[in-house]
Amino acid sequence: MNRDEAFELIKQVLTDVVPGADLAALSPDENFRDGLEMDSLDFLNFVEALSGRTTLPLPETDYPLLNTLNGCADYVASRTPTA
Repeated sequence: MNRDEAFELIKQVLTDVVPGADLAALSPDENFRDGLEMDSLDFLNFVEALSGRTTLPLPETDYPLLNTLNGCADYVASRTPTA
């Protein structure tokens, strides 16, 4: 998966976890919890959904890398094979 594909997938997962989230207003480097008013449970649900959609193991130690669109897209793209 390339970075653009990862970016779009992350936005889809965020929309599933936080219905009505205004992703257009979210800066690519803005923390999800602040920009989307996610609580800890929402973030955990996001990580679990992302792991399920990508089949990547997402260890808790890597959660800080998953807090923004850019960070998350870089993380996912660097850990998934490209077609």
